[in-house]
Amino acid sequence: MRERYLIVQLADLGDLILSTPALSALREAKPDAHITLLTTAHTAPVIEGLQLVDEIITFDKKQFNGSRAFFQPANLRRIFALRNGNYDAVVFFHHFTLKLGTLKFALIAFASGAKQRIGIDNGNGWFLTHRLPDDGFGAKHQAQYWLDLVGLLGASPEPRPATVTVSPAETLSTRHSALSTVIIHPGSGGYSLARRWDAAQFAALADALHEQYNAQIVLVGGQNDGGDAIKAAMKTQPLDLTGQTTLAKLAGVIQAADLYIGADSGVMHLAAAVGTPLVAIFGPSNAEAWGPWTPSSKSVVVRSAPECSPCSYVGHSIGLREGCPARTCMRMVTVAHVLDAVKHITAEDFTGTRFLPSKPLPAPRWQKRIRILGLPVDAITYPEWLDLIGKWVASDRIHHVCTINPEFMMIARQDVNFHNILSRADLCVPDGIGLLWAAKHLGQPLPERVTGSDGVPKIAECAAQTGWKLYFLGAAPGVADKAAQVLRQQYLTLQIVGIYSGSPAPNEEDAIVEQVNASGADILFVAYGAPEQDKWIARNLPRLQVKMAMGVGGSFDFIAGIVPRAPQWMRRFGLEWLYRLYLQPWRIRRMLRLPRFVVAVLLKGNNG
Repeated sequence: MRERYLIVQLADLGDLILSTPALSALREAKPDAHITLLTTAHTAPVIEGLQLVDEIITFDKKQFNGSRAFFQPANLRRIFALRNGNYDAVVFFHHFTLKLGTLKFALIAFASGAKQRIGIDNGNGWFLTHRLPDDGFGAKHQAQYWLDLVGLLGASPEPRPATVTVSPAETLSTRHSALSTVIIHPGSGGYSLARRWDAAQFAALADALHEQYNAQIVLVGGQNDGGDAIKAAMKTQPLDLTGQTTLAKLAGVIQAADLYIGADSGVMHLAAAVGTPLVAIFGPSNAEAWGPWTPSSKSVVVRSAPECSPCSYVGHSIGLREGCPARTCMRMVTVAHVLDAVKHITAEDFTGTRFLPSKPLPAPRWQKRIRILGLPVDAITYPEWLDLIGKWVASDRIHHVCTINPEFMMIARQDVNFHNILSRADLCVPDGIGLLWAAKHLGQPLPERVTGSDGVPKIAECAAQTGWKLYFLGAAPGVADKAAQVLRQQYLTLQIVGIYSGSPAPNEEDAIVEQVNASGADILFVAYGAPEQDKWIARNLPRLQVKMAMGVGGSFDFIAGIVPRAPQWMRRFGLEWLYRLYLQPWRIRRMLRLPRFVVAVLLKGNNG
């Protein structure tokens, strides 16, 4: 009897294109099987006529938009009609990230009547009968996840190119330069506008390509992709095909070009599938998961690579689908960066896929790191920390230190961006008596509490002896100046080379970073309060020229005497929090995170 398979891919254009390697492998392994694809109506044309599947069932995206829409009576009737397919197996090309979305897929699984229900499992795939582990977004490329999945049905999981329906286009240019024709697609699909690069930057890039390579610039995409803004800002006249192509015709136009440039989008995956060399600009989205799938062609991913990027679809979380309001990761990608990528991709010896600039290798982790509620805590002492800073100052890269405490951990449970930053920081010192209790409870005791409040004066003392240069950023106006005055009186040779209150507002970032870099500082202390101070550091990390940056919260207030420290005996017994609550009763709402932290540790231990 002929085997019957139902493949479910209900995401967007790029996701369906990245499913075609697996569909091709399955068709090759099961040439006589009947393969049905369940997908969205607007993406289906991209594979029509390829003979990868025998039947395509489409759901209208608007009609079925949102998980709840699947449970409307009319839609339920369409779903349960799948039982008529008599499927032997249903395969889900999806991560089961949201609980309600998982119920949607479970409904499809049971409605299909298939005895084999196949998918990747992150712990939510309770309805699957056959599964592979879901290691999270970016642990594998999305295309490789689906190749591995059809491997359970006997198909080869080896990488192979994506395929799409192509309507051949006439040659766009008859000139013979290094880059006769360059396609620019400024859109990012309707799913996340945060992935878009600035239109003025695209325009400047287009003019530079025309000037340097005598390239014909072709704008493509939909009416809402921003092509009009680029065209208006350009000095040269592009060929504007915006809104004038079907998917198949667009594939043909891109295939006939010499180079494609665009942000993370389904059209970028279309360019990769037709084999055109491409430059893809990434910011908040996960290039390890959704970068160009080009096993046999050329591509360059351009990204500024701040510590907080990617912030969407990381691990098993959707994260910040729209990025953060600052969008520094996209603003830090310059025309020069993209032109450099073009030089790489046009070199005769260029092959494969590269990331420019590449992320620096992570600093070696501290020799003893434990995890509490899924977040790192480094078992380090003050002398060890100071010795480590000395090595960092002599190194060629910046290091981010977080003073993690129970309050940070509870904030991070609700703030995925902050969670990612804490997870990626070079060092997380245990600033909080609650962490010492939790570590002991988990059988991994910490040697001591290492705080920012005590750490800043200790670092200042060591800096006076070694010549490290410090920069104080943040706090209320005048507070950092007063703190600097106190420390200079204590340590006469201390070099504090810059003091500025400023704010973490995105529109101030560029000027502040320029000031910090111009100062020649080795160490940057940022007092914007948590979590803003660490977010500011994380998103500006690639362009800061200091060797260590650390958020210090209210440390400047303590040093300046604006807020008195608790008596030594209270600090010794871990009661400083009680003294601060006495001085600042308004902190009661923040302090309520402490009992919640205790409960979370008792229930979850070192897991998130």
